[in-house]
Amino acid sequence: MGSQPPASRAALEPLATLDPAALAGVPASSPLTVRATALSAHLLYLGTGGGKLLLFSLQDPSNPEFLRLLPIGATLPVSAILPLPSVARLLVLADGLLLLADPLLSRPVRRLGSLRNVAAVAARRASADPGSPSCSIAVSVGKKLLRVDLTLQDGDELDVQTREIAAVEGVKALAWVDDSVFVATATGYSLFSSTAGQGVDIFTLPESSGRPRVRPLSGGDEVMLLVDNVGVVVDRFGQPVGSSLVFNTTPDCIAEVFPYVIVAGDSKVDVYRRRNGAHLQTIPVARTGQGVLIVASDDDGIGTELVVIATAYKVFYYRKVSAVEQIKASLRRKNYKEAISLLEEFETDGEISKDMISFVHAQLGFLLFFDLRFEDAVNHFLLSETMQPSEIFPFIMRDPNRWSDLVPRKRYWGLHPPPKPLEEVIDDGLVTVQQALFLKKAGVDTVVNEDFLSNPPSRADLLELAIRNIIRYLCASRVENLSSLEMEGVDTFLMYLYRALDLVDDMEKLASSQNSCVVDELESLFDDSGHLRTLAFLYGSKGMCSKALAIWRILARNYSAGLWKDQSENGSCGTSVDKRSEEIAAIEAAKILKTSSDEDLVLEHLGWVADIDQELAIAVLTSEIRENQLSPEKVVAAVDTEKVVIHQRYLQWLIEDQGCDDPHYHTSYALSLAKSAIEAVHMESKYRGKGNREIDSDAQFIYLLREKLQLFLQASDLYDPEDVLDVIAESELWLEKAILYRKMGQENIVLQILALKLEDSEAAEQYCAEIGRDDAYIQLLGLYLDPQNGKEPMFTAAVRLLHNHGESLDPMQVLERLSPDMPLQLASDTILRMLRARVHHHRQGQIVHNLSRATNLDARLTRLEERSRHVQLTDESICDSCRARLGTKLFVMYPDDSVVCYRCYRNQQGDSTSGRGRSLRKDVIFKQSWLVSR
Repeated sequence: MGSQPPASRAALEPLATLDPAALAGVPASSPLTVRATALSAHLLYLGTGGGKLLLFSLQDPSNPEFLRLLPIGATLPVSAILPLPSVARLLVLADGLLLLADPLLSRPVRRLGSLRNVAAVAARRASADPGSPSCSIAVSVGKKLLRVDLTLQDGDELDVQTREIAAVEGVKALAWVDDSVFVATATGYSLFSSTAGQGVDIFTLPESSGRPRVRPLSGGDEVMLLVDNVGVVVDRFGQPVGSSLVFNTTPDCIAEVFPYVIVAGDSKVDVYRRRNGAHLQTIPVARTGQGVLIVASDDDGIGTELVVIATAYKVFYYRKVSAVEQIKASLRRKNYKEAISLLEEFETDGEISKDMISFVHAQLGFLLFFDLRFEDAVNHFLLSETMQPSEIFPFIMRDPNRWSDLVPRKRYWGLHPPPKPLEEVIDDGLVTVQQALFLKKAGVDTVVNEDFLSNPPSRADLLELAIRNIIRYLCASRVENLSSLEMEGVDTFLMYLYRALDLVDDMEKLASSQNSCVVDELESLFDDSGHLRTLAFLYGSKGMCSKALAIWRILARNYSAGLWKDQSENGSCGTSVDKRSEEIAAIEAAKILKTSSDEDLVLEHLGWVADIDQELAIAVLTSEIRENQLSPEKVVAAVDTEKVVIHQRYLQWLIEDQGCDDPHYHTSYALSLAKSAIEAVHMESKYRGKGNREIDSDAQFIYLLREKLQLFLQASDLYDPEDVLDVIAESELWLEKAILYRKMGQENIVLQILALKLEDSEAAEQYCAEIGRDDAYIQLLGLYLDPQNGKEPMFTAAVRLLHNHGESLDPMQVLERLSPDMPLQLASDTILRMLRARVHHHRQGQIVHNLSRATNLDARLTRLEERSRHVQLTDESICDSCRARLGTKLFVMYPDDSVVCYRCYRNQQGDSTSGRGRSLRKDVIFKQSWLVSR
């Protein structure tokens, strides 16, 4: 065996070298020359040019064991061996004859039929039942292509059936996949159906082509057809699939160990990747003597990790290097690109498990991390589904700590040192870079990243880069299903890292959201560094409301005093920034207070929040998201009397939204609104000299305020109107006074205010209508005609009143109220219409009276007629109730013409039910003759 040159990748590794003659005890005077090999179920078969079969056991591939030598005839050189495990036979092609042997070569060989001059043979692949005791082979004999079916019967006998498939001449090689038999001749490749015998040409070969070869590939659906040094892959229908494989030399022999194709020729064995034809490895072989280089693997899929390479006198065993070992070898050389490429390749081929893929990504990540390639390292960490976030913790905090027990003691493949704090990782990495620079100057190659050598990074830059990428990994880990303790570590360490880079926005965002940070680990950190906002957010998210509010209160005071400057501003920070920061503190405090049911806590902090923004204070008091509402008594007592708006808005919410029916709060609200209205009117009259825009604004404010007062005074019946009147008695709030007097039932005063103070005739008449008495209109008319206090009579309003309601009033009372000073032309038409209407109403009354009398008379007459009706009875007449004969008994007749005896009538008196069972109360009888017709 020759020495193997260094290669970038070893897909096969040597196991053992076998000297068949020495193991079989064959004397040197009669050497063995290997012509054919086959692997099956850890058994190795060798066929020699001297007509011998040798059997070796490969249970221990590194130590092959010779089992048996079986001569088949000195003049029968073996050219092919085909294991047929389904029928427990070994098919041997020797000097054109087909021979059958048992798998252990324990019995002499027997000829298969009388076939001679066999040129090629192939066993059927795929589509057969693995448990079936039968198999089929294709045989090329002379100009015929035959099908031979073998069936194992009782007594270890074989039933052999032979039939012709097609006539084919010059066959060099065969392959049988499913129903398709592939035939290689010197002129080209053809495809025949094993059942129908029909054949088609796949393609022809040029005259200068080498020996054609055909090789079924694993999976049972593809076949490789050799054209010189090109392997063309086709499906079972002969159609090209995938890409062809281009070999370095023309192969003498082809084998396959998925996912590799192995070809032998020109004193070497080459390994190619089947999927893309990439050349992976070359194994040089030193040959002695004559004969071709043979390579073989187990075509039945058993023991497919082994490959046999045979020369005339030596046999070499190789094993497929596992995917894990190949990747590990690349990582040992720190050839990360090759390792990643291998990982992708094996993942595509299905040669590596999902868990192992995650394992390799994690291993890659740690190696890259210690090589200071932090971004690439975290990218691989994120691709690993099995890596735990706690594996990163030792890079952040030195052991021991709260989460030390969470860190798994994984060593992976032992290719990197144990995790340690970031600063130490970077310091050690920089030392390695410096050493590599020294070695490079001395002309020694190193595995250190060339970018680091050409542009060495600073320690500070590396530390920031490492922290930012660990942050990226921990943020991605937050969405995973972690244990509570592990989640605590992730969030707490995120805070540490944010703090290390002074990422204030990120700290506050995490602290204010739902998080698992451990407050005890972070309190002193934020307090010492002055990140009080972050600490306040953290307290708030953990339900530590008192501590959070205390900090917001301190911050608000510092902002207002100019002692605290926004960290994003420079020394010229202005008042607007301070004011905005002060408002933010109040807003954040209000968020906590809105949800708190702790009355003492809420009222303790309400004052300073109200000093900054009264709307926020109102929102706190009227919040409905807290579990238990605050005590109105305590709230009203705690609100500063100077903060009238807060007081009013709270009482309004308490009454309108909460349905409070306590007269005390209704009265308080009415009094507060009344005082505000009086003050607003006073201020408006005091500053009448302002600009038009200011006047309009003030007028709008006063209008809205008074409207709110008026609506409440009208809607509520629970306040004390006398208390409110005492407040507005000396004011000009006449409409409000009218509402209050109305509540008190002072009709005359209400009419005086509406008619004389407000001069609102429509409202005054509406109030009279609500009273519902005619004397109210007479009283109003008197007010219009005699307003007193030197006020001129309001004749127009009086005429309007008479015009609208005069027809229903007593003319005498109206005339008594009329003033001698009232112009006749104003009242004449109205009085005349009123009198006419009075006469009309009188006549209508007389008509109704007479009609009623006529109706009454008709009813009485009809009743009389009913009572004087006659009825004729015979001896056969019976009582409709008791069914007894009436004879000469007294009887009673009902309006429905039913007749009952007097006794039944007496029994039913008060029941209003006729003899026929009809209820005269519920089912009233009506006759046409009862209609009033007179």
